[in-house]
Parts: sequence; C-alpha cells; structure tokens
Amino acid sequence: MEVINTIAALKSLLGPIQLAQQKIALVPTMGALHKGHVSLIKIAQQQADVVVCSIFVNPTQFTDPKDLEKYPRPLEHDLKMLSEAGCNVVFMPSVTEMYPKAEAWHIDLGPAEFLLEGEFRKGHYQGVTQIVKKLFDAVNPDVAFFGQKDFQQVLMIKNMVAYFNMPVQIVSCPIIREADGLAMSSRNIHLTAADRKNALVLSRALSYVQENFADKSVPDLLRAAKEMIDATPGVELDYFTIANGETLLPEEDKTHHNIVALVAAKVGQTRLIDNMILN
Repeated sequence: MEVINTIAALKSLLGPIQLAQQKIALVPTMGALHKGHVSLIKIAQQQADVVVCSIFVNPTQFTDPKDLEKYPRPLEHDLKMLSEAGCNVVFMPSVTEMYPKAEAWHIDLGPAEFLLEGEFRKGHYQGVTQIVKKLFDAVNPDVAFFGQKDFQQVLMIKNMVAYFNMPVQIVSCPIIREADGLAMSSRNIHLTAADRKNALVLSRALSYVQENFADKSVPDLLRAAKEMIDATPGVELDYFTIANGETLLPEEDKTHHNIVALVAAKVGQTRLIDNMILN
C-alpha cells in the first residue's frame, strides 16, 4: 500500500495506470475509519483495478469550529485498517496541499442543498463539494464510492458532478449497521453508554416506517416515528421526514419509485443522522 501526501506524487503514481486504461476507484474519507468504510473499499475492489482512499479532515465543510477540533484522527488505526482491507493507495494531504491559497467557492447545487442537513448546517455542502472536486481533480477516478448514510451528501456530489460535467460515476453503497441496528459512524465514539442505548431509537423508528410503509398513511407513519423518538430520554429530534429521494421534498405519493425516510437528532452531545430507503 502506497501512502502519498502530495497531488504531484499522486498524479505521477496514477498516470501510468490511467495510460494503461486500468480502472481507478476513489473512496473519499475523513478518517476515523470503521467497518462501513471498509465495505466501500471492498465494493470498490470488485469494480476497479486500483483503489485509492483519501484521508482528509476538510475544514471548509465544518460549520462549527469546535466540531472540527474534536473530529477524531486515529491515523495509525486507519492505515492499519486500509492495509488489511487491501487498499492500493492512500492519499493523505495536508490542509495547505489542498488549499494552498484562500479561494472562493460557490456553485449551484439545486434547491435540495438548503433542506434537511442544509438547513441545520448552512454552507456544509459547499465545503463538501469543494473538497470532493479537488479530490476528483487530483485522482481523476473512473468511479467514486460513498456511503448511503450521508444520503443528502451523495445527492449533492451527483449534482456537483453534473454541474462540471465530470466523467466520474458516483456509487452509493448500503449503510453498515452494528448488530443492534445503530448506523456505523465516526461520531459514535462520542456517545456515552446511555447515549448509545438511546440512539437505537433512530434505527427503530426508521425500521418501523419501512415495515409499515405499505399499510399506513405517510402522516400516520411520521406521527408514530416522531412519538417514538420524543419518548426517548436524551434524544432531541432535528427532523424526521419521508421524502422524494431526488428532491428531498416531503413525499406522500407512495407510487413514486424513490422514497426515503431520513432522520437527524442530537443524542446527548452528539448529532447523528440515519436513513432507510422505503421503495
């Protein structure tokens, strides 16, 4: 496994691979890796010849400086995980490598940018698409893999790719859950034992909606899910919605083919998100 820190070194490593027309996959991460990330590497290995994983805690997507400060950075653990997973190249640049000078960035990501997470974390998706564009320019991948847990993020990245007409395929990979249903997340390490138990209500509420989607009306499903969450101590709901998977607008027409339930809540001091595709 090669560990690369500069764009120039990365391009010189990947250039011959591209010339040989081998397929390159990129798995962008902010580190603090878990089995969910490893699942992305495994899926990427099935679809490409060379897998590049980036580790970069991107400052421009944090709307709260304290959040950036406390973001976990267990690099040794991450590199061991990637090596065991059979990753080919790790791209681990510094902040100055990715942002050598101050730059303005603002692109039209469509109205969905301002809904859900966009409402609670204003400007977040501008920062996300800014760094993903830089990573795509550095790696020039044929295909890139993202976790479905960040459902809205995947949508924003697809919109960014369309905006720049970039020749990269975006693949959304299934959420990996703990045995009890909790969606794996780098943020879970901040949960106390009590928080960890209370957090299970999020996947329980989503499962309830998924299991009863065919039989109950959307308003009834939303009411029941919100009641479950509100009845759980230490959990403060930001939103629970049943939405159109392309626009993220609330959806009541069950004949639509892409409907998703999405939730965000603060559990203790930690904000968690989760979702389930309903049809």
